[in-house]
Amino acid sequence: MLSVIIATRNSEHALVPTLCALVAGATAGLIAEVLIADGGSQDETGVVADVAGCDFLALEGPRGRRLRIAADRARAPWLMFLEPGTVLYSPWIENAARFVEQPPPHRKAAVFRRGAGSQSALREALSLLASAFGSARPEQGLLIAKPLYDEVGGHSESAADPEAEFLRRVGRRRIVTLAATAFCAR
Repeated sequence: MLSVIIATRNSEHALVPTLCALVAGATAGLIAEVLIADGGSQDETGVVADVAGCDFLALEGPRGRRLRIAADRARAPWLMFLEPGTVLYSPWIENAARFVEQPPPHRKAAVFRRGAGSQSALREALSLLASAFGSARPEQGLLIAKPLYDEVGGHSESAADPEAEFLRRVGRRRIVTLAATAFCAR
C-alpha cells in the first residue's frame, strides 16, 4: 500500500530509529517498499539502508529533485515521506491503514501528530494544540496518494525547504492530522 521515501545525506545515525519504527508496518503488510533518496552520503547511510532492506537510490541534485525522483520510482499507490530521525509511535499502523483505505478519490493528505518521546501532560496538551491549529511540518511525515502528489506538482527542485514548501502547496484544508504521534529523534 505504501512506498516510504526518505531523503538522506550523512544520515546514518538518524536513519536507524526511523527504519526501526517502520518494521512493524512492513510486517503488517502496510509498507511495500522503503526508498532512500541519498544525496552523496560520506558516512554509512548506504550500509544502514542495505541492512534494513531498503532501495538505496544514490542521486545527485537538490533534496526536492531526489524526493521527486523517488516518488516517480515508487511502486505503491500511496507515498509516505519521512525525514531521517522521525519515529512513528502507535497506533501509527492502524491510523495510516484506515486513512489509505478510504474510498477514492483521495483528495486529502495526512500528517502524524507532533510529539516528543516521553513528554509531560502539559507538553502533550500543547502538542495537540499545535497539531490542531498550526500548519503541518515536515517532521510530522506526510501520507499522500500518488495522483494527488502529481496534481500538486511534487517537490520543487528550487525550494530551500522542499518538504515545507510542498506542504504549503498541498494546503491546510487538504491535510488531516492522524492520532498517532511522530517524534523527531535528531
